[in-house]
Amino acid sequence: MIQRPRGTRDLLPPEARLWQAVEATAHEVFGSFGAEEIRTPIFEATELFVRSVGETTDIVHKEMYTFSDRKGRSLSLRPEGTAGVARAWIENRLEDRSHPLRLYYIGPMFRYERMQRGRYRQFAQIGLEILGADSPLADAELLLVLHEFLTRLGFQDLLVHLNNLGDPEDRPRYLEAIRTTLRPYRGDLCTDCRRRLDENPLRVLDCKVPRCQELAAAVPPVGEVASEASRRHVGEVEERLSALGIPFVRNPLLVRGLDYYLRTVFEVVSPELGTGAVLCGGGRYDRLIADLGGPAIPGTGFAIGEDRLVEVVPEHFRQQVLARPRLYLIPLGDAACGKVLELSRQLVRAGVPLELELGGRSLKAALRRADRDGFRAAAILGEAELGRGVVTVRNLGTGEQQQVDTSRLAAWWFDRIAEQH
Repeated sequence: MIQRPRGTRDLLPPEARLWQAVEATAHEVFGSFGAEEIRTPIFEATELFVRSVGETTDIVHKEMYTFSDRKGRSLSLRPEGTAGVARAWIENRLEDRSHPLRLYYIGPMFRYERMQRGRYRQFAQIGLEILGADSPLADAELLLVLHEFLTRLGFQDLLVHLNNLGDPEDRPRYLEAIRTTLRPYRGDLCTDCRRRLDENPLRVLDCKVPRCQELAAAVPPVGEVASEASRRHVGEVEERLSALGIPFVRNPLLVRGLDYYLRTVFEVVSPELGTGAVLCGGGRYDRLIADLGGPAIPGTGFAIGEDRLVEVVPEHFRQQVLARPRLYLIPLGDAACGKVLELSRQLVRAGVPLELELGGRSLKAALRRADRDGFRAAAILGEAELGRGVVTVRNLGTGEQQQVDTSRLAAWWFDRIAEQH
C-alpha cells in the first residue's frame, strides 16, 4: 500500500471545514484593513532563500527541500513566505503601485524538521506583509490586524512578546557581546550552538535546548547596543500598543529564526494554552528587498503556522463551525429521484445547506443515518408528496413532523431550524 510521505497528512472532513473557516476569517479581516492576496510559486531559486533567510540559519543549513531541475538549476520548496513576496515585488515592478502595499498569503510551506506534535514537513502558513512604510505606525497596524484576527477566532488573553534587534549597523557589536558572554561556556553549548557561536551567534539565542537557554539568559539585551533611532522606533510601537489596550512584554532573548529581521520583532502567545504556546511571529525587514537587488523599500510582516492554529483554536469557534446545520433530502421511488435534483437546486440557491441521499436507503435507514451524522432536519419526498406538491419534513431535534409546500421549504428551514442555531 502506498502511504503519504512522512511529515505530511491528509486533511479529512470535518477538520477541513475548520481550515476553511479560519482562512475565511483571514480573508475577511485582512481585506477589511486594505490587504490583498498574493500567490507566489511553491518552489523558487535556492539562492532566494540563501540570500534572504540567511545561509547560517537552521532553515537553510539543514531544513530546506532542495533539488536540481533537468537543466541543473538549484530549486527549493519554499520554507517561508516573505522571501517569495519580496522577489515578486522586485520582478513585477510593484514600485509603480501606490504604497504602502498590504499583501497577504495563505498556502503550503516545506521544511525537513524533526517530527513532533503540531509540526509537519509540509505545513501551511497565513502571512501578511506591509511594504513601503518605515513608520512604527505600520508595525502597530500589523499587530492590530493580527490581534483582531486571533480575537475573531475566539482567542483571549493574548500577549505580544516584543524585542528590538537594532539596525544592521548595530549587529557586529551585539554579535561580539554574545561571543564574549558565551565563549567561556562553549563546551556546555549543544553541537549546533557551538557552530552558531562561530557562524552567527544571534542564532544561539533562538536555541530550544534548556542548557543553551540558561546560558543565553546571561547575554546583555540587544537594546544596550541598539541605535537611538531603533530604540525610538520600537518604543513608539509599544506606545501604540498601550493606546490600543493590546498587552505586551519586552522579551530580550526574542530573535526569531530569520536573518532579515531588524528593529521590531515579535511573537504572540496565548498563556491559556500553556508555557511556550506561540501562535505566530514576525517583525520588520527594511533591507530585504534591497538585499535581493531591488530598491530600498521597508517592510514588516508576520506569519502564522496554520496547522498549529487550527489545532488550538478555541472550542466555541470549533463547535460553531462543526455544528453547521444541514438538511437531509431523502427521495423515495423513481419519480421522486427524477424531481429531487431540481428541488436541490432551488434550495441551494436559497442558501439552504443540504445533502442528498444517493444510496437508495430505506426511509428507516436514511433517518438512522441522519441522526448519526448530525443533520438538523430531514425532508422526505415520495410519490404521495409529489402528487400534492409537498415534502414531509422532520425536525430531528424535536421529532416534530409536518408537510410543507415545496415552494415554502426554504422559508421553513430558516424559520424552524437555522434561526435556532
